[in-house]
Amino acid sequence: MQSTHTVPGGSPLFVQVQTLIIQRMEDGIWPPGKRLPSEFALAKEYDISQGTVRKALDALVHKNLLIRHQGRIRFVLSYSDQHELFRSFHLVEKNNTAQSPQTSHLIFHQRRKCLPKESKRLKISKMAYVLNIRRVRGMGGTPVTIENIVVPDCLITGLGQESKIPNELYQLYEQAYGVTIHKAVEHLRAGTTTHSEAAYLSLQEGDPLLEIDRLAATLDGTPVEWRVSRAIPAHIHI
Repeated sequence: MQSTHTVPGGSPLFVQVQTLIIQRMEDGIWPPGKRLPSEFALAKEYDISQGTVRKALDALVHKNLLIRHQGRIRFVLSYSDQHELFRSFHLVEKNNTAQSPQTSHLIFHQRRKCLPKESKRLKISKMAYVLNIRRVRGMGGTPVTIENIVVPDCLITGLGQESKIPNELYQLYEQAYGVTIHKAVEHLRAGTTTHSEAAYLSLQEGDPLLEIDRLAATLDGTPVEWRVSRAIPAHIHI
């Protein structure tokens, strides 16, 4: 491998190539939707075999950082390519068909200083501002989940000030702000409906709910969004 592309350390060559490709993705040289050079071109650039390049690319596809298109061509993954990629759970309709929520009803959105727990989860200053969105999402005219979403204002400045907040936020982050969600960590736990949630979800206070806590981040690990969804268990499929 040429010295300009060498990664320090004794990791296998294909792992070094993965690191170089990821670095270009993080630097915006290969943004979401970008078609990568051919295996032959990459092998020539890095002065290695095509087999090593192919192994590195296959590993990145397996990690959901690249996608195949028409067989061998790879593109940098964008949120719109696989919008269900980050869901460990699915919402289901009455016929048990997995669906994304089709509608959203905005309860409120506001820009404010972050709370201590938000500062910790999003790795931002205790004095930083966030955008807080609370909304109800539904399928087939039925409300199924209530969401509380917090994003750092420094990353998503002005969201909701001039336009309607869309149903799919990840796609908006990418297309309007150049911030792509590449990974998310979810934790699930049982809960019960609060008095305020009951009215929005057509439930009784104390009815069971399933809480999904999700922290979404960019490729380099920068937290972008903390979302807590409280969903009706009958509409959840793990």
